[in-house]
Amino acid sequence: MGKKKILFIGGSLNQTTIAEAVAIHLSRDYDCYFTPYYSDGLLGKLAEMGWLDFTALGGKARFDTETYLKERNLKVDFGGKQHDYDLIVTTSDLLIQKNLRGKKVILIQEGMTDPENLMYYLVKYLRLPRYLASTSVTGLSHAYDHFCVASNGYRDLFVRKGVDRKKIVVTGIPNFDNMAVHLNNDFSQRGYVLVATSDARETLKFDNRKKFIRQAMKIAAGREMIFKLHPNENYDRAVKEINHIAPQAQVFHSGDTNHMIANCDVLITQYSSVVYVGMALGKEVYSYFDKTQLEKLVPLQNGGKSGENIAGVCRSVVERQPPNTVKAKTRLYPVKESPVYEAM
Repeated sequence: MGKKKILFIGGSLNQTTIAEAVAIHLSRDYDCYFTPYYSDGLLGKLAEMGWLDFTALGGKARFDTETYLKERNLKVDFGGKQHDYDLIVTTSDLLIQKNLRGKKVILIQEGMTDPENLMYYLVKYLRLPRYLASTSVTGLSHAYDHFCVASNGYRDLFVRKGVDRKKIVVTGIPNFDNMAVHLNNDFSQRGYVLVATSDARETLKFDNRKKFIRQAMKIAAGREMIFKLHPNENYDRAVKEINHIAPQAQVFHSGDTNHMIANCDVLITQYSSVVYVGMALGKEVYSYFDKTQLEKLVPLQNGGKSGENIAGVCRSVVERQPPNTVKAKTRLYPVKESPVYEAM
């Protein structure tokens, strides 16, 4: 009858590499296929027309994912249309595509979730489309068998939002579970203040960038500054703004952000999962999020075992077995006092 089939749904490169980190532990026993993020109905049509190129449904994110899948020689089934899958593994439940309904589904937390702003409450209580509130409503589709999350702190956060505790498994998440590995890198500079910007404006969110740059300069207090732009940002606009306000700063649009964080003394972020890299490595960290809350949410540092842990959950669902208790290592790196500046 052949092997059972599993479809992995990617999105951004972060989401796609998380999916691959799980699939590598399943590919011997199952046929694993991958697809970039996709949608049905009106959203699918808008994506085809290029109107959603600022999201994972199109544009650079879609191009980067397709390129990555091709370079890695992974089996691709766009939209999961070729096979009747025994399991779907996704890193986002903002959309529940039609061919996922009635299937066994594993949801994996992709990283930091957005703050609970007005749109979060409108979506939650008026039952508006979840994608309007972005990742702040992660998990609230309830359309999955298990939800694999980064830490005990995130488990408690999702439960508070309304996710069924019985569906949550604390596994850690790939890409955020072994930050110590980034200490060994070939980025030549050391001892600077790193400013990691976001793509808020490109995703139609508010971002007072000029105020943020000035806040970063105040924190740096004359120290060397490096700005690492988000891959999705409008490069020309961002560089022009930085050069005008902080002309002495270096600006990078490419390169390994994790390596830059490993070599910095201070990390300044906005709303980005990279804050967890800095915290796990004991950096002095500034963020728009509350420091005490962040320290509770830091992903488990389990030496890179999260993919294997999640694969175990996948096996339990495919084979209709009770999920094994996942015993992820819970050692965290020391977290320094991390001042948090006020959100704009």
